[in-house]
Amino acid sequence: MEIVNKHASRLYEVIKRIKVGIKLTGGEVKSCKAGRINFTGAYCAFSPITARLTLRNFYIAPYAPAKREQRGYDPYRERTLLLKKQELIFISGKAKEKGIAIVPLKIYTDRRLVKCEIGIARGLKKYDKREKLKKEEFARRKQRIVSR
Repeated sequence: MEIVNKHASRLYEVIKRIKVGIKLTGGEVKSCKAGRINFTGAYCAFSPITARLTLRNFYIAPYAPAKREQRGYDPYRERTLLLKKQELIFISGKAKEKGIAIVPLKIYTDRRLVKCEIGIARGLKKYDKREKLKKEEFARRKQRIVSR
């Protein structure tokens, strides 16, 4: 199972990719494996209380068979990302730089575990987005001509 955040590649230029674990409940794991998640508006931020990196505004649909266990379930709750201390220090240093954002790029399974790939990214300007679209369109046209 692999679900990619398509908005991130359109809005950001990814500088570095980091694989991290994500702390989920049982019902959330099953919903993720079923593909019932939404990246729209999701971002990573440091929790001021616990000094940990958290995934915010990330939607995981409630797992239907576990309704009784999930009373009061918030699909947008903050989810803790699991990483090593050195990685946390590196990311916190980069996050303080101007124009840098930490965004989730994809959710995937590694054996039985659900993992998240986050990216240290810089936002694209409007003209950069247009230029990127032109390059992609040119590559598509070129591929069509070559395949004929």
